[in-house]
Amino acid sequence: MLNQKKLAELNTGDDVNHFLLLVKVEVKTTRTNKEYLNLELKDSSNSLGAKIWDDFEDFLKNSEAGKVVKVQGKIEEFMGQPQIKINKLRLAAKEDNISSEFFMPRSKRNLEKMLEEFNNRIEIINNAGLKSLLKEIFGGERMEKFRIVPAGKAWHHAYIHGLLEHTLEVIRICDLMADIHSEVDRDLLTAGAFLHDLGKIEELTADGNFDYTDRGRLIGHIVIAALIIESEIKKINGFSELLKDKLLHLILSHQGKHEFATPVEPKTLEAIILYQADELSAKSNAYKMAIQSEENSRSNWTKFLHLANTSLYISRPEDEDNPAEKFFTI
Repeated sequence: MLNQKKLAELNTGDDVNHFLLLVKVEVKTTRTNKEYLNLELKDSSNSLGAKIWDDFEDFLKNSEAGKVVKVQGKIEEFMGQPQIKINKLRLAAKEDNISSEFFMPRSKRNLEKMLEEFNNRIEIINNAGLKSLLKEIFGGERMEKFRIVPAGKAWHHAYIHGLLEHTLEVIRICDLMADIHSEVDRDLLTAGAFLHDLGKIEELTADGNFDYTDRGRLIGHIVIAALIIESEIKKINGFSELLKDKLLHLILSHQGKHEFATPVEPKTLEAIILYQADELSAKSNAYKMAIQSEENSRSNWTKFLHLANTSLYISRPEDEDNPAEKFFTI
Protein backbone atom coordinates (compact mmCIF):
# COMPACT_ATOMS: atom_id res chain seq x y z
CA MET A 1 0.00 0.00 0.00
CA LEU A 2 1.09 3.57 -0.65
CA ASN A 3 1.94 5.58 2.44
CA GLN A 4 0.65 8.94 1.27
CA LYS A 5 -2.36 11.13 1.94
CA LYS A 6 -5.18 10.98 -0.56
CA LEU A 7 -5.58 13.99 -2.83
CA ALA A 8 -9.09 14.56 -1.48
CA GLU A 9 -7.58 15.05 2.00
CA LEU A 10 -5.20 17.82 0.92
CA ASN A 11 -5.98 21.52 1.31
CA THR A 12 -4.56 24.66 -0.27
CA GLY A 13 -0.93 25.12 0.81
CA ASP A 14 -0.36 21.45 1.66
CA ASP A 15 2.78 19.79 0.29
CA VAL A 16 2.51 17.18 -2.41
CA ASN A 17 5.10 14.39 -2.41
CA HIS A 18 3.08 11.71 -4.15
CA PHE A 19 3.01 8.98 -6.70
CA LEU A 20 0.03 9.74 -8.96
CA LEU A 21 -1.53 8.40 -12.12
CA LEU A 22 -1.12 10.53 -15.23
CA VAL A 23 -4.62 10.82 -16.71
CA LYS A 24 -3.97 13.50 -19.32
CA VAL A 25 -0.88 15.09 -20.83
CA GLU A 26 -1.09 17.69 -23.58
CA VAL A 27 0.84 20.67 -24.92
CA LYS A 28 -1.10 23.92 -24.94
CA THR A 29 -0.31 27.47 -25.95
CA THR A 30 -1.06 30.76 -24.19
CA ARG A 31 -2.37 33.85 -25.92
CA THR A 32 1.22 35.05 -26.13
CA ASN A 33 2.23 31.81 -27.92
CA LYS A 34 4.10 30.33 -24.96
CA GLU A 35 3.81 26.55 -24.83
CA TYR A 36 3.13 24.73 -21.59
CA LEU A 37 2.31 21.21 -20.50
CA ASN A 38 -1.22 20.66 -19.22
CA LEU A 39 -1.64 17.62 -16.96
CA GLU A 40 -4.35 15.81 -15.07
CA LEU A 41 -3.14 13.71 -12.15
CA LYS A 42 -5.16 11.41 -9.94
CA ASP A 43 -5.22 8.91 -7.13
CA SER A 44 -8.15 6.77 -5.99
CA SER A 45 -9.90 9.72 -4.32
CA ASN A 46 -9.66 12.67 -6.71
CA SER A 47 -8.03 14.13 -9.80
CA LEU A 48 -6.35 17.54 -10.07
CA GLY A 49 -4.95 19.64 -12.85
CA ALA A 50 -1.34 20.78 -13.04
CA LYS A 51 0.85 22.74 -15.44
CA ILE A 52 4.54 22.75 -16.33
CA TRP A 53 5.79 25.95 -17.94
CA ASP A 54 9.44 25.21 -18.66
CA ASP A 55 11.83 22.37 -19.49
CA PHE A 56 9.18 19.71 -20.07
CA GLU A 57 10.45 18.35 -23.39
CA ASP A 58 12.29 15.33 -21.98
CA PHE A 59 9.35 14.38 -19.76
CA LEU A 60 6.95 14.70 -22.69
CA LYS A 61 8.96 12.27 -24.86
CA ASN A 62 8.31 9.33 -22.54
CA SER A 63 5.04 10.25 -20.84
CA GLU A 64 1.55 9.12 -21.73
CA ALA A 65 -1.81 8.71 -20.04
CA GLY A 66 -1.90 5.67 -17.79
CA LYS A 67 1.69 5.97 -16.53
CA VAL A 68 2.60 6.60 -12.90
CA VAL A 69 4.59 9.72 -11.98
CA LYS A 70 6.30 11.02 -8.85
CA VAL A 71 5.20 14.58 -8.10
CA GLN A 72 6.63 17.13 -5.68
CA GLY A 73 4.91 20.45 -5.20
CA LYS A 74 2.04 22.18 -3.41
CA ILE A 75 -1.74 22.48 -3.60
CA GLU A 76 -2.74 25.94 -4.79
CA GLU A 77 -5.93 27.53 -6.09
CA PHE A 78 -6.54 28.81 -9.60
CA MET A 79 -9.84 30.51 -10.38
CA GLY A 80 -11.31 29.00 -7.23
CA GLN A 81 -10.30 25.43 -8.05
CA PRO A 82 -7.48 23.39 -6.46
CA GLN A 83 -4.55 22.38 -8.64
CA ILE A 84 -1.01 21.13 -8.12
CA LYS A 85 1.89 23.54 -8.45
CA ILE A 86 4.69 21.24 -9.58
CA ASN A 87 8.28 21.70 -8.42
CA LYS A 88 9.61 18.31 -9.53
CA LEU A 89 8.14 15.60 -11.74
CA ARG A 90 9.41 12.26 -13.00
CA LEU A 91 8.07 8.99 -14.30
CA ALA A 92 7.95 6.23 -11.73
CA ALA A 93 10.91 3.85 -12.01
CA LYS A 94 10.68 0.07 -11.99
CA GLU A 95 12.31 -0.06 -8.57
CA ASP A 96 9.52 2.14 -7.15
CA ASN A 97 7.28 -0.92 -7.59
CA ILE A 98 4.14 1.17 -8.00
CA SER A 99 1.30 -0.26 -10.07
CA SER A 100 -1.37 1.85 -11.75
CA GLU A 101 -3.95 -0.28 -9.89
CA PHE A 102 -3.09 1.63 -6.70
CA PHE A 103 -4.76 4.70 -8.19
CA MET A 104 -7.97 3.17 -9.43
CA PRO A 105 -10.93 3.84 -7.13
CA ARG A 106 -12.94 0.79 -6.10
CA SER A 107 -16.45 0.11 -4.92
CA LYS A 108 -16.83 0.24 -1.16
CA ARG A 109 -19.19 -2.72 -1.33
CA ASN A 110 -17.76 -6.18 -0.73
CA LEU A 111 -17.18 -7.88 -4.08
CA GLU A 112 -18.06 -11.39 -2.93
CA LYS A 113 -21.33 -10.22 -1.39
CA MET A 114 -22.24 -8.38 -4.59
CA LEU A 115 -21.53 -11.46 -6.68
CA GLU A 116 -23.60 -13.61 -4.33
CA GLU A 117 -26.53 -11.18 -4.61
CA PHE A 118 -26.11 -11.06 -8.40
CA ASN A 119 -26.25 -14.84 -8.78
CA ASN A 120 -29.13 -15.23 -6.30
CA ARG A 121 -31.25 -12.75 -8.24
CA ILE A 122 -30.74 -14.72 -11.45
CA GLU A 123 -31.87 -17.91 -9.69
CA ILE A 124 -35.22 -16.45 -8.59
CA ILE A 125 -36.27 -15.54 -12.15
CA ASN A 126 -39.16 -17.82 -13.15
CA ASN A 127 -39.12 -17.42 -16.93
CA ALA A 128 -36.95 -20.27 -18.22
CA GLY A 129 -35.86 -18.47 -21.38
CA LEU A 130 -34.77 -15.32 -19.56
CA LYS A 131 -32.97 -17.31 -16.87
CA SER A 132 -31.09 -19.35 -19.50
CA LEU A 133 -30.16 -16.17 -21.34
CA LEU A 134 -28.78 -14.49 -18.23
CA LYS A 135 -26.80 -17.56 -17.19
CA GLU A 136 -25.26 -17.85 -20.64
CA ILE A 137 -24.38 -14.16 -20.91
CA PHE A 138 -22.98 -13.81 -17.41
CA GLY A 139 -20.66 -16.77 -17.61
CA GLY A 140 -16.97 -17.06 -18.33
CA GLU A 141 -15.01 -14.15 -19.78
CA ARG A 142 -17.96 -11.74 -19.98
CA MET A 143 -18.55 -11.96 -16.23
CA GLU A 144 -14.85 -11.42 -15.57
CA LYS A 145 -15.10 -8.11 -17.44
CA PHE A 146 -18.51 -7.24 -15.98
CA ARG A 147 -17.28 -7.53 -12.40
CA ILE A 148 -14.28 -5.23 -13.05
CA VAL A 149 -15.27 -2.33 -15.29
CA PRO A 150 -16.81 0.93 -14.05
CA ALA A 151 -20.32 1.99 -15.02
CA GLY A 152 -18.97 5.28 -16.37
CA LYS A 153 -15.73 7.00 -17.21
CA ALA A 154 -16.25 9.84 -14.74
CA TRP A 155 -19.89 10.66 -14.01
CA HIS A 156 -21.35 7.78 -11.99
CA HIS A 157 -20.04 4.57 -10.42
CA ALA A 158 -16.69 5.47 -11.96
CA TYR A 159 -14.62 2.90 -10.10
CA ILE A 160 -13.60 -0.74 -10.22
CA HIS A 161 -16.68 -3.00 -9.75
CA GLY A 162 -18.84 0.07 -10.48
CA LEU A 163 -20.88 -1.60 -13.21
CA LEU A 164 -21.73 -4.53 -10.94
CA GLU A 165 -22.72 -2.19 -8.11
CA HIS A 166 -24.84 0.01 -10.39
CA THR A 167 -26.59 -3.00 -11.93
CA LEU A 168 -27.54 -4.36 -8.52
CA GLU A 169 -28.94 -0.96 -7.52
CA VAL A 170 -31.07 -0.83 -10.66
CA ILE A 171 -32.31 -4.39 -10.06
CA ARG A 172 -33.33 -3.49 -6.49
CA ILE A 173 -35.21 -0.36 -7.61
CA CYS A 174 -36.99 -2.29 -10.36
CA ASP A 175 -37.88 -5.06 -7.93
CA LEU A 176 -39.43 -2.52 -5.56
CA MET A 177 -41.51 -1.04 -8.38
CA ALA A 178 -42.70 -4.52 -9.33
CA ASP A 179 -43.85 -4.96 -5.71
CA ILE A 180 -45.83 -1.71 -5.97
CA HIS A 181 -47.27 -2.31 -9.43
CA SER A 182 -48.63 -5.83 -9.88
CA GLU A 183 -49.14 -5.21 -13.62
CA VAL A 184 -45.36 -5.21 -14.18
CA ASP A 185 -43.73 -8.27 -15.75
CA ARG A 186 -41.17 -8.73 -12.99
CA ASP A 187 -39.02 -11.28 -14.83
CA LEU A 188 -38.82 -9.16 -17.97
CA LEU A 189 -38.05 -5.98 -16.01
CA THR A 190 -35.40 -7.75 -13.91
CA ALA A 191 -33.74 -9.20 -17.00
CA GLY A 192 -33.67 -5.71 -18.53
CA ALA A 193 -32.05 -4.37 -15.37
CA PHE A 194 -29.38 -7.09 -15.52
CA LEU A 195 -28.63 -6.40 -19.17
CA HIS A 196 -29.21 -2.67 -19.69
CA ASP A 197 -25.52 -1.70 -19.40
CA LEU A 198 -24.02 -4.99 -20.57
CA GLY A 199 -22.37 -3.25 -23.52
CA LYS A 200 -20.11 -1.34 -21.18
CA ILE A 201 -17.88 -4.40 -20.88
CA GLU A 202 -16.77 -3.55 -24.43
CA GLU A 203 -17.33 0.21 -24.32
CA LEU A 204 -15.10 0.97 -21.32
CA THR A 205 -11.67 -0.14 -20.21
CA ALA A 206 -10.12 -0.18 -16.74
CA ASP A 207 -6.58 -0.81 -17.94
CA GLY A 208 -4.53 1.83 -16.09
CA ASN A 209 -7.25 4.42 -16.58
CA PHE A 210 -10.97 4.55 -17.26
CA ASP A 211 -11.56 5.37 -20.91
CA TYR A 212 -13.64 4.51 -23.95
CA THR A 213 -12.51 1.80 -26.34
CA ASP A 214 -12.54 2.35 -30.10
CA ARG A 215 -15.54 0.01 -30.35
CA GLY A 216 -17.27 1.90 -27.57
CA ARG A 217 -16.82 5.23 -29.33
CA LEU A 218 -17.89 3.87 -32.73
CA ILE A 219 -20.90 1.82 -31.66
CA GLY A 220 -21.82 2.62 -28.05
CA HIS A 221 -22.88 0.38 -25.19
CA ILE A 222 -26.58 0.31 -26.04
CA VAL A 223 -26.07 -1.18 -29.50
CA ILE A 224 -23.27 -3.45 -28.27
CA ALA A 225 -25.62 -4.90 -25.62
CA ALA A 226 -28.41 -5.41 -28.17
CA LEU A 227 -26.03 -7.26 -30.51
CA ILE A 228 -24.84 -9.58 -27.72
CA ILE A 229 -28.39 -10.31 -26.55
CA GLU A 230 -29.69 -10.97 -30.07
CA SER A 231 -26.81 -13.35 -30.73
CA GLU A 232 -27.28 -15.29 -27.47
CA ILE A 233 -31.06 -15.57 -27.87
CA LYS A 234 -30.54 -17.34 -31.22
CA LYS A 235 -28.88 -20.18 -29.28
CA ILE A 236 -31.96 -20.77 -27.07
CA ASN A 237 -34.59 -23.04 -28.64
CA GLY A 238 -38.13 -21.76 -28.37
CA PHE A 239 -37.30 -18.29 -27.12
CA SER A 240 -40.36 -16.16 -27.86
CA GLU A 241 -39.92 -13.53 -30.59
CA LEU A 242 -42.26 -11.16 -28.74
CA LEU A 243 -40.31 -11.61 -25.51
CA LYS A 244 -37.09 -10.93 -27.40
CA ASP A 245 -38.51 -7.72 -28.83
CA LYS A 246 -39.78 -6.57 -25.43
CA LEU A 247 -36.38 -7.25 -23.87
CA LEU A 248 -34.50 -5.48 -26.65
CA HIS A 249 -36.87 -2.54 -26.28
CA LEU A 250 -35.82 -2.26 -22.64
CA ILE A 251 -32.16 -2.14 -23.63
CA LEU A 252 -32.62 0.24 -26.55
CA SER A 253 -34.80 2.69 -24.59
CA HIS A 254 -33.13 2.69 -21.18
CA GLN A 255 -31.59 6.15 -21.56
CA GLY A 256 -35.03 7.58 -21.99
CA LYS A 257 -34.81 10.29 -24.63
CA HIS A 258 -33.35 10.64 -28.10
CA GLU A 259 -31.19 13.56 -26.95
CA PHE A 260 -29.55 11.17 -24.47
CA ALA A 261 -28.51 8.89 -27.37
CA THR A 262 -31.25 6.32 -26.86
CA PRO A 263 -32.37 4.73 -30.17
CA VAL A 264 -36.03 4.52 -29.09
CA GLU A 265 -37.94 6.09 -26.22
CA PRO A 266 -39.71 3.94 -23.59
CA LYS A 267 -43.04 2.57 -24.80
CA THR A 268 -43.85 -0.03 -22.15
CA LEU A 269 -44.42 0.12 -18.41
CA GLU A 270 -41.29 -1.93 -17.82
CA ALA A 271 -39.25 0.36 -20.06
CA ILE A 272 -40.21 3.56 -18.26
CA ILE A 273 -39.46 1.96 -14.90
CA LEU A 274 -36.05 0.78 -16.09
CA TYR A 275 -35.22 4.23 -17.47
CA GLN A 276 -36.12 5.96 -14.21
CA ALA A 277 -34.37 3.31 -12.09
CA ASP A 278 -31.20 3.77 -14.13
CA GLU A 279 -31.45 7.55 -13.74
CA LEU A 280 -32.01 7.30 -9.99
CA SER A 281 -29.04 5.00 -9.40
CA ALA A 282 -26.71 6.96 -11.69
CA LYS A 283 -27.53 10.46 -10.47
CA SER A 284 -27.64 9.55 -6.79
CA ASN A 285 -24.17 8.06 -7.06
CA ALA A 286 -22.81 10.89 -9.20
CA TYR A 287 -24.05 13.59 -6.84
CA LYS A 288 -22.75 11.68 -3.81
CA MET A 289 -19.29 11.26 -5.33
CA ALA A 290 -19.14 14.93 -6.40
CA ILE A 291 -19.93 16.03 -2.86
CA GLN A 292 -17.45 13.62 -1.28
CA SER A 293 -14.66 14.80 -3.58
CA GLU A 294 -14.96 18.32 -2.15
CA GLU A 295 -15.73 17.60 1.50
CA ASN A 296 -12.42 19.18 2.54
CA SER A 297 -13.07 22.44 0.71
CA ARG A 298 -13.91 25.59 2.65
CA SER A 299 -17.08 26.19 0.70
CA ASN A 300 -20.50 24.74 1.48
CA TRP A 301 -20.96 24.19 -2.26
CA THR A 302 -19.22 22.09 -4.86
CA LYS A 303 -17.85 23.59 -8.03
CA PHE A 304 -20.34 23.94 -10.86
CA LEU A 305 -21.04 20.52 -12.36
CA HIS A 306 -21.78 20.80 -16.06
CA LEU A 307 -23.47 17.39 -16.26
CA ALA A 308 -25.76 18.34 -13.36
CA ASN A 309 -26.07 21.98 -14.52
CA THR A 310 -25.73 23.13 -10.92
CA SER A 311 -23.51 23.25 -7.85
CA LEU A 312 -24.37 20.91 -4.98
CA TYR A 313 -24.73 21.71 -1.29
CA ILE A 314 -22.21 19.98 0.97
CA SER A 315 -23.95 18.89 4.15
CA ARG A 316 -21.48 18.78 7.05
CA PRO A 317 -21.68 17.08 10.50
CA GLU A 318 -21.82 20.45 12.24
CA ASP A 319 -25.12 21.14 10.47
CA GLU A 320 -26.69 18.67 12.90
CA ASP A 321 -25.07 20.06 16.07
CA ASN A 322 -27.90 22.49 16.80
CA PRO A 323 -31.43 21.09 16.81
CA ALA A 324 -34.17 22.76 14.84
CA GLU A 325 -35.82 23.89 18.09
CA LYS A 326 -33.21 26.66 18.42
CA PHE A 327 -35.16 28.56 15.80
CA PHE A 328 -38.33 28.37 17.84
CA THR A 329 -37.19 29.40 21.33
CA ILE A 330 -39.73 31.23 23.49
